[in-house]
Amino acid sequence: MYEQSYQDIEYLIVDGGSKDGTLSIIQSNESKITKWISGKDKGMYDALNKGMQMATGDIIGILNSDDMLFDKEIISKIVATFEHEKTDAVYGDLVYVNAEDTNLIIRDWKGLSYKRSRFRWGWMPAHPTFYVKRNLVEKYDGYLLEFGSAADYEWMSRLLYLHQLIAFYLPEKIVRMRIGGQSNVSWKARWKANRNDFRSMKKNGIPLPWLASLLKPLRKITQFFS
Repeated sequence: MYEQSYQDIEYLIVDGGSKDGTLSIIQSNESKITKWISGKDKGMYDALNKGMQMATGDIIGILNSDDMLFDKEIISKIVATFEHEKTDAVYGDLVYVNAEDTNLIIRDWKGLSYKRSRFRWGWMPAHPTFYVKRNLVEKYDGYLLEFGSAADYEWMSRLLYLHQLIAFYLPEKIVRMRIGGQSNVSWKARWKANRNDFRSMKKNGIPLPWLASLLKPLRKITQFFS
């Protein structure tokens, strides 16, 4: 992760009890870390919930273990967007990068301007780029673990579609994401994620969830040609 020009950042780390040397890296950087915990959890989204519960700042953003912020100015740009726009959340673009050489961009993920109605057609913001006001996370809760790898989609559709929070699209590359991902490792995993997408849509009142769940993976195809 690039060290950010914006200084008022609370760095929180939730480790799942790693045995691979992660703890020694954390301990060697403790002067830069606000708080960290390590121990068994119920998976990635349980860990994210723990991190959000630890947060005390005004805005919450997630950075997964294999991801990096795109450059040193990106948090400054996100904060400025919250300050100048009437919005509850901010999201943007990301790039998929080579796992070994994070400067080697494999493909772009280009976002779209925010319209709540886009959820009806299988759209969602790029989750790793999603920043939201902490008081709203406290009000509407975090990730629901029963939705598996679709817990991020369920969370954002609950906040933005069901509760109609306002989101703003920042047309900036926010995250470098190493290739891979929980819901895309196999066709079986993708099918399971699609079923969970359907359950999420039905739960959060998205019309014709069977259609939206079919369109959701199809919408990703265009990202390969951006």
